[in-house]
Amino acid sequence: MQETFGSFVRERRKSYGISLRSMAAKLDLSPVYMSNIENDRRAAPAQGCLDQMAILLHLGKADRERLLDLAAKSRRDRVSADLPEYIMDREIVRTALRTAREADATDQEWRDFIDRISRRMRSSGEDSDTTA
Repeated sequence: MQETFGSFVRERRKSYGISLRSMAAKLDLSPVYMSNIENDRRAAPAQGCLDQMAILLHLGKADRERLLDLAAKSRRDRVSADLPEYIMDREIVRTALRTAREADATDQEWRDFIDRISRRMRSSGEDSDTTA
């Protein structure tokens, strides 16, 4: 079974022993709405609620990014909420993405690129905050 936004949130919530009602109250949502989200009958809530979810669920960087990706898919957004501003603020990023699309960049080419950037981050200490 493919992971969904709802299943991701439900699994993380349960792993911290947070009841559905408690989670809903902390997010200022009704328990029915929260249940509908977790059962994929409703799309992910607005960005402010997602930010609060990430805090309540103690999500590290990778899980927070996963939350945003799954939220975008559930809302049928084209891009995760943490990316549009970065993309639109940097012409080089848009050029890189268009070039990769035109060249049909392989997963391995993207992995190599990510590895190169990750090595730079590790060597400069930029990767020290993984709980953002």
